[in-house]
Amino acid sequence: MTRPHIRTIHHHHFGWDNALAPQAHALPGDTLEFDIQDASGGQLSQTSSAADLAAFDFSRTNPVSGPIFVEGAEPGDALSVEVLDFQESSWGWTGIIPGFGLLSSDFPDAWLHLSRYDRASVQFTPEITLPTRPFTGTIGLALAEPGPHSVVPPRRVGGNLDIRDLTRGAKLYLPVEVPGALFSVGDTHACQGDGEVCGTAVETAMKVQLRFGLLKGANFSAPRFELPASALPPADAQGFYATTGVGPDLYAAAQDAVKAMIDHLGRDYALDPPLAYALCSVAVDLKISEIVDAPNWVVSAYLPRGIWR
Repeated sequence: MTRPHIRTIHHHHFGWDNALAPQAHALPGDTLEFDIQDASGGQLSQTSSAADLAAFDFSRTNPVSGPIFVEGAEPGDALSVEVLDFQESSWGWTGIIPGFGLLSSDFPDAWLHLSRYDRASVQFTPEITLPTRPFTGTIGLALAEPGPHSVVPPRRVGGNLDIRDLTRGAKLYLPVEVPGALFSVGDTHACQGDGEVCGTAVETAMKVQLRFGLLKGANFSAPRFELPASALPPADAQGFYATTGVGPDLYAAAQDAVKAMIDHLGRDYALDPPLAYALCSVAVDLKISEIVDAPNWVVSAYLPRGIWR
């Protein structure tokens, strides 16, 4: 079965800027395909090492494809973006970047790990297989404030959201701040745990097909999304092992939960700390288990047992 012909957007840019010229115009109901580079902007290859990661040109990282002018979109509206499908590539990378990540002070050195994957699974190591669950880490609209603006932080108009549930079948709603919305997308991942704690997932190039819609006068304050049942991860048949962090600061509690999980992975599976940290980023889900019993809150880190051979 061949896919119907749709326009493919190849142009990419770095950062949000409402002065950028649109690469295409779309009507509500239109479907576009985006040819997305990996988060390194092509600086890493299947033969790269940690030295290549340490030599990153950060002005070329996290490229996004677009922007797209959506006819009829005005400030106060919400752009709906339905995720239709992905065409995955065959390999991806996970890196520890100095100065970046939840535990950056504990992992000061550059570190790089390469994975092979297909539409069904990611071979993280010979002993660890993860389900492939593609999504776009960065997806958003231009800001009303004149640019340029960094792609790194998420904002009310979207951006680097890293919401792993925005996979096939999901629908995202983004608040529009400029005429035409000026939509861009990038940072495709083969899989990720909730939190992306080391700062990277399984970063990879992909093509993605998206369908646009428009909600007039929605006046949303931040992104919202809908998930069909098929977009939800299945319950792991072998259960989970979880660690926790407890304290008055959610960020510190998240750090403590991940540190405890790294300790568990070292003790029970003999993973060295950088590999354990990276596995937490691509497979472990952080959850706020409790935020009402002052003065302390609870963050839990869930490791699925079924990833081990």
